[in-house]
Amino acid sequence: MRAIEIIKPGAPDVLTPCERPMPTLKAGEVLIKVHAAGVNRPDVLQRTGNYPVPPGASDIPGLEVAGEIVDGDLAGSPFKRGDMVCALVQGGGYAEYCAAPVVQCLPVPKGFSAIEAASLPETFFTVYSNVFGRARLADGETLLVQGGTSGIGVTAIQIATALGHRVFATAGTDDKCRACESLGAERGINYRTEDFSEVVKSLTDGKGANVIIDMVAGDYVNREINCLADDGRIVIIALLGGASGSINFGEVLRRRLVITGSTLRPRPISFKQDIAQQLQQRIWPLLEAGKIKPVIFKTFSLDQAAQAHTLMETSTHVGKIMLQVV
Repeated sequence: MRAIEIIKPGAPDVLTPCERPMPTLKAGEVLIKVHAAGVNRPDVLQRTGNYPVPPGASDIPGLEVAGEIVDGDLAGSPFKRGDMVCALVQGGGYAEYCAAPVVQCLPVPKGFSAIEAASLPETFFTVYSNVFGRARLADGETLLVQGGTSGIGVTAIQIATALGHRVFATAGTDDKCRACESLGAERGINYRTEDFSEVVKSLTDGKGANVIIDMVAGDYVNREINCLADDGRIVIIALLGGASGSINFGEVLRRRLVITGSTLRPRPISFKQDIAQQLQQRIWPLLEAGKIKPVIFKTFSLDQAAQAHTLMETSTHVGKIMLQVV
């Protein structure tokens, strides 16, 4: 099969088209003929040598795909050969065929193209498990999304808005702030020209946001504490601003704050199965009703994976960058 491999850690041009053997399936896995795959920040980190492949996972990049089930262990699942699904995978997405645990597959939402469906798993699993799992965003609570026009940000804004929450989002330009607002954010905050902490406090009558989803970390965390409500939760999912920073632990103690975080890729299949079930029950109906929509910025062919990574590293995109395989 055709695939994209990382010949060595480095710049986007280390992503090289190649021929690879077909995936070998394990118990509980299905073989998907890939029609489309998503491009995500963890792919970039893997390419640069900063995100080790979990034991037993494919070294081919790509964490989400959509396509046709052509083989595999379907016992006890709702799927059959020929069904179109999208799936969260540990790797192997940048290829014509990909192995996926059947419990991490979801039906392609009605009316969705393969490109649209492939844009869903990585960000939807990540956002749902962190915002509603770890941070426990509850009815009536507010959410601040850092990096509102990233794939994660676009997903977090739309899911939280569709479920009735007030949402604020940061972005690096006024145009991106307006894009956040068009997706449902009550206020887009330009972090280059405004103090997001003060803006959030002013929008909440000084109370602050109940939950913050943070892809920056570093020195942002102390600023986030400043605009976090009592009993508020910060959930860190990436370290774009660095792995260390100053924290006012007095505020953490006095106001009962929680700072947590997670990475999704190494979590066990059983955890991802539970998230898949929750997504299908609670979020898939919102997708099919048009209340949440995929935001596709640009699509490249599989052989153009290097160009896709180059675009991602510019951070000029709003939404998802995708690869068309079939």
